[in-house]
Amino acid sequence: MRILLAEDDRQLRASITRGLREASYEVDGAETGTQALALATEKQYDLIVLDLLLPGRKGIDVCRDIRAHGSRVPILMLTALDAVEQRIAGLDAGADDYLTKPFDFGELLARLRALTRRVTDAPSAQFVIGDLLVDRERHSARRGDRDIVLTAREFEFLSYMCHNAGRVVSRAELMEHVWGETRPSYSNIIDVYASRVRRKIDEGEPVALFTTLRGSGFLLDVPSRPSATSPARRQPARRRS
Repeated sequence: MRILLAEDDRQLRASITRGLREASYEVDGAETGTQALALATEKQYDLIVLDLLLPGRKGIDVCRDIRAHGSRVPILMLTALDAVEQRIAGLDAGADDYLTKPFDFGELLARLRALTRRVTDAPSAQFVIGDLLVDRERHSARRGDRDIVLTAREFEFLSYMCHNAGRVVSRAELMEHVWGETRPSYSNIIDVYASRVRRKIDEGEPVALFTTLRGSGFLLDVPSRPSATSPARRQPARRRS
């Protein structure tokens, strides 16, 4: 498995590279944002570890450019800034996860394994909710005739909601099954992802499929359409394998 590691601190980059290679990863290193973007567009990587404050071109800009090229490679952002705003900025740029420096190398490995599992261990299946089609095998999402561009973590979030379409999914459940975490501090990140996914699938559409239920969680479903002559009936989500 090949990783691109973009980190301007030479000593830290060497230390992480050594540890990753000992864990059987192939590693390419970059010390500037320009180098990182060039490598990311020239080669195929399974994972990218990207420092937020790279010289030349900031990590957020590199991440945004990688996504603009259509790549869905999982991106883990490293940051020394322990501010929620900075973490959200990285996620909004297309990062799938973040890790605040200083960090334990074991946690870095665990997060990389989690990102890998979410991409490679996903079941081959299609989910259909109304006019929304999510194809896990092709790692694609489409609503009507509109393609929906999602990061790897957004895709996992939406896929889990599709798998549980028609019932309320709690934040705690999403933490456990999408993030592999149980820490309450992640709840604000889940709200950020919920907002992003809802916007991407529902914005501009006449029927909203994604609903936030205050104090309960989130619901993905086709809304009921009551008529004057019959009781309201809900169109069930269909799963195709």
